Amino acid sequence: MSDLINPRLVLLDQNLGNTTEDVIRELANTVHTEGRAENADALAADALAREAKNATGIPGGIGIPHCRSEAVTQATLVMARLHPPVDFGAKDGPADILFFIAAPAGADQAHLKLLSKLARSLMKKPFVASLREAESPERVVELVDDALGLGAPADAAPTDEKATDSVGAAAGSTAAAAAVAGPNAVAQDNASRDAASQGAGEGGPRKLVAVTACPTGIAHTYMAADSLKNTADEMGVDLQVETQGSGGATRLDPSVIRNAEAVIFATDVDVRERSRFAGLPYIASAVKRGIDEPREMIDEALAAADNPDAKRVSGDQSNASQTSDATEGWGTRIRKAVMTGVSYMIPFVAAGGLLMALSFIIGDPIAVAQQADTILTTSSLGNLGDVSLGMYIAAVLFKIGNLSMSLLVPALAAYIAYGLADRPGIAPGFTVGLVANFMGAGFIGGIVGGLLAGLCAYWLTLPRLPRWLGSLMPVVIIPLLATLFAGGLMFFLIGGPIALFMEWLTSLLTGMTGASAIALGAVLGLMMCSDLGGPINKVAYSFAAAGLGAATVANTAPQEIMATVMAAGMVPPLGLALASTVLGRKYFTEQERENGKASWLLGASFISEGAIPFAAADPLRVLPASMLGGVVTGAMTMALGVTSAAPHGGIWVFLVIGNFLGFIAAILVGTVVTAVTVIAFKHIGNARKRVAEATVSEPAPVNA
Repeated sequence: MSDLINPRLVLLDQNLGNTTEDVIRELANTVHTEGRAENADALAADALAREAKNATGIPGGIGIPHCRSEAVTQATLVMARLHPPVDFGAKDGPADILFFIAAPAGADQAHLKLLSKLARSLMKKPFVASLREAESPERVVELVDDALGLGAPADAAPTDEKATDSVGAAAGSTAAAAAVAGPNAVAQDNASRDAASQGAGEGGPRKLVAVTACPTGIAHTYMAADSLKNTADEMGVDLQVETQGSGGATRLDPSVIRNAEAVIFATDVDVRERSRFAGLPYIASAVKRGIDEPREMIDEALAAADNPDAKRVSGDQSNASQTSDATEGWGTRIRKAVMTGVSYMIPFVAAGGLLMALSFIIGDPIAVAQQADTILTTSSLGNLGDVSLGMYIAAVLFKIGNLSMSLLVPALAAYIAYGLADRPGIAPGFTVGLVANFMGAGFIGGIVGGLLAGLCAYWLTLPRLPRWLGSLMPVVIIPLLATLFAGGLMFFLIGGPIALFMEWLTSLLTGMTGASAIALGAVLGLMMCSDLGGPINKVAYSFAAAGLGAATVANTAPQEIMATVMAAGMVPPLGLALASTVLGRKYFTEQERENGKASWLLGASFISEGAIPFAAADPLRVLPASMLGGVVTGAMTMALGVTSAAPHGGIWVFLVIGNFLGFIAAILVGTVVTAVTVIAFKHIGNARKRVAEATVSEPAPVNA
């Protein structure tokens, strides 16, 4: 028997709730009760975060919520047969069959392969039908063991896994699928097969290749692969799929790629070594479309193969920027690149800032900041000398955090360049970021330098060059020329003015007191709440995080700005949670009230995106209310002199927040302001709607 599942992890014909969140929390509790997770809430939060990225429902009434989590101690499957079914985002309706996959953060490859194999089995209709008919948990465990290849008799002949991975490869699979789908599907299959055969001539069936990949790399990667493969077999198309999952990539043979007419990218992450497909026409989409619409994707790939003007994979670029629409404007591409840079920068800031804050808790802040280098060069763990153990540990933590913070600008510039030019832009971006640091140009210099490096690297990838020269471009010529171009411009032209501006801005902020500081807090609060994690929010956050490394005991202005940004960013989800779950439940839908429950935790953790579902449904009321609450909170935080040595964490980093009571007070006031305002807006809107409806329904006067 597999150690992934046992009868206690099978829930048959149970009502686990009416929403996705309810069900996932019950499944997480089941894992915790079985002793396979340390914390049910943490596991549920990780699974819900994965669900928020992309719904896990698939056609056929199946849901496969999954995640990797630090809370999981043993790789686990929970199977649930729901009554009633619950919507997990599939196009064909709610799911009644669920497999919850809970993998440890460091799951071994053997377990990951078993989990992936189960996900692939869910694409097989006989397996799913058996699950629906199973009369006991023991029978479900037996079916799962058989699907994982663990229930075969000892004397059974060995099976080639590659041969059994795809249902469509088995004899008679097309007929079985047609029988299940019905006569209309049979006619459609025949039409598709005829179309696919056109042009193949005597050379056999049309040939395609595909790559599937998802962030977790356990379920959707392999389910999309099987869905595409099975459908291709039904259509008479020769499709070979490379799965880039957690268990590694099943690399396509170079000869298969050479003989292919087109390539399908069904991925949510960058394709590894994309340049192997150089010259092939391609189509690209999210991995879930490979599960939901495999026939449409195959038809589009065949059409691209027959179209001489179709988009083709470049040999010079190797990652995801090619999946973007060629007609996408440069403004949008630059905005996305800056967001990419910020997203990669934040872990450096979070790790470095928290380590530095922890060092200040262990040792005297002034002494740690001033003496860390001296302590580390004259003392060691085995020879402390006159330094106490606590002071030595504080110095180590401070230095590690300080070095991490020093990578903020280089990482920002490197991944902005990466967002524009893929891997060829990384080296020039890092270098120009170091130049910006050297010149004192700060994060603004990093943004400008990263854009220069990325644009130069991108333009250098465009010319069609001989193969002997093209092979040198991404590893030698592009990094050299782009680094020289961006670094030279930074040194000779733009670095100096940006450094002067940053020096002026720093001195201005340092000297802000009274009304001017309160005004700055109001502006930062407005920015943090205007687009809930979008570009304006990220500009304000980057501004605060980049200055955090310059904070000293004598100059707490950067820490005050950081506290203001964090407090204001917490207000929208908390305000909407208060409005939808406590003060104004009648103004919100059932789904919004469920979202409100999750928004309490998201807001407390400084995740502004927790308010996005509300803003998407009613932006004209939600966004102004959020901005008003953010303005109030930002102004109060600055007025009360609240500081934060940590760049993230919300209320959970209370140990490094100065004037924590003031911090909480500002957040509470802003939360109430947002909640009351959004309820008032909705009440006024509903009143106007009722008046309008009454006016329309009132009969027109009859003239005598």
